[in-house]
Amino acid sequence: MPAPRKILLALAAGVLAVGLAGCGGDEAETPEPGTEPASDKKITVYSGRSENLVKPLLEKFTQQTGITVEARYAGTAAMASQLLEEGDRSPADAFFAQDAGALGAVAKNDMFAPLPDEVTAKVPDAYRAKNGAWVGVTARARVVVYNPDLVPAAQLPASVFDLTKPEWKGKVGVAPTNASFQAFITAVTVQHGEAKAKEFLAGLKANDAKVYEGNATIVQDVDAGKLATGLVNHYYLGEMSKEQGKTPETMKAKLHYFPNGDSGGLVNVAGVGVLKKAAEDPDVRTFVDYLLGTEAQTYFAEETFEYPVVAGVPAPAYAPALDTLTVPGVDLNDLDQLEATIALIKDSGLLP
Repeated sequence: MPAPRKILLALAAGVLAVGLAGCGGDEAETPEPGTEPASDKKITVYSGRSENLVKPLLEKFTQQTGITVEARYAGTAAMASQLLEEGDRSPADAFFAQDAGALGAVAKNDMFAPLPDEVTAKVPDAYRAKNGAWVGVTARARVVVYNPDLVPAAQLPASVFDLTKPEWKGKVGVAPTNASFQAFITAVTVQHGEAKAKEFLAGLKANDAKVYEGNATIVQDVDAGKLATGLVNHYYLGEMSKEQGKTPETMKAKLHYFPNGDSGGLVNVAGVGVLKKAAEDPDVRTFVDYLLGTEAQTYFAEETFEYPVVAGVPAPAYAPALDTLTVPGVDLNDLDQLEATIALIKDSGLLP
């Protein structure tokens, strides 16, 4: 086993022990070529998205279609690792991932079946695999969340790389185990080279960046004035405001979108890929169509505050329109270096 794979497995092991108990012994049956499975009204979905966000939508799907979803939840990196280890034995029919990097890592191992053109055509080219292996379901922008009492808007960084400068020492929160942070670092590598990514990670470590287990806690601490800034996805502010019975506009924490195509302004996707053995399963196709339908897209915009990727569904009210963001010139199809990125983050000391 290559060393990077060991790193990925080690990082995922703690999550897998809890989130995937009992899934290792299942055998997946591959249908005979040329045959089309009949609907059995059940599918198995590996979800790298958190249960509290996804479960209500899956319940809506079951209510409408009669198709039961056996969902297995863990972090996106953990789920990608699980799929790679299981290979053809995996019981999974579909992988609902938090970011394009994990989808790309699984697709690179030739585990996904190409999705039909009529499915992928619903989503802009930038938010789907070129070969149809996966399709984006929602988009999310990387931002700096900040507390204006601690950092006036006029002093916000023009580039994410400015956060390694002395004036930001001890003022930045990061979540290195989060899939979105890992995909962001991969984007830095793709856009600027591995040396730049190493330099940036080392700079964060040397600048006493505060390490968190997740983005939500970063936003909470920024809102409470315990932390000046943090690198997160835009939708966490919406989620926290909802939990507190407020609107995002009334929260103390504010969002800063990096301008001019800066690497810190990456727009990534949560997306879905279908395992080869489920390529002709009508229930799985119904599931993918549902995720890209108006009801699910509206759910994500209104309940999880993500950007819809299908035309006709409004974006969250507090976020700038997706097509107004100046994003870095990074192809999401190139964010498949998951294992190598985790190795870089570990080498920097941001991960134990």
